[in-house]
Amino acid sequence: MPRGVAIPEPRQQLFAALERVIAAEGPGGLTGRAVTRAAGVATGLLYTHFADFDAFLTGYAVDRAFQLAGAVAGLPERAGTGTPAGNLGDALLATPLDTLTAFARLTACRPGLTAGVEAVLGEGTGGLQAVERAAAAYLAAEQRLGRVPAGADTGALALAVVGVLHHVALTADPGPAGPAGIRRALAALTGGFSAVAPS
Repeated sequence: MPRGVAIPEPRQQLFAALERVIAAEGPGGLTGRAVTRAAGVATGLLYTHFADFDAFLTGYAVDRAFQLAGAVAGLPERAGTGTPAGNLGDALLATPLDTLTAFARLTACRPGLTAGVEAVLGEGTGGLQAVERAAAAYLAAEQRLGRVPAGADTGALALAVVGVLHHVALTADPGPAGPAGIRRALAALTGGFSAVAPS
């Protein structure tokens, strides 16, 4: 890119480029040069905003962990409306699957990023822990309303929900089949749960 041309939201542009590199080459293809080439910017731009490449990766992980946590934060408030499978699916898929895929693949490849995320956002915020906590709180709220069976282990169900999300993110193409697979699995996990509270 020519010098003197303003770049809108350069950090987000670089983060989006990171996701494209992971989609094309996997986490092993991540380098500063690969990211800036995918972003269409000079290599120095990355180092204008981040001390080094590790700081860039941590910045990305913090940003996306915060985004994921925000997407599921209101899930417990949906208790009593819609269906459990629908509510879980809507919350989980509020974050684009290509973003979730890149985040999951990067943090699986570089588990040390979790500590960087937790240093900024607090304990239990790295990876998909926020999703698991929100799903567990939501299912417990539905259980109190009688829409999830009293004997159901809501913590184990939440872990299974995150397992589905993680599996799809790590193994599937983030195209239309990914969200459909997630919704199908959520329907199977919550099969038999009532759409209305018992009278």
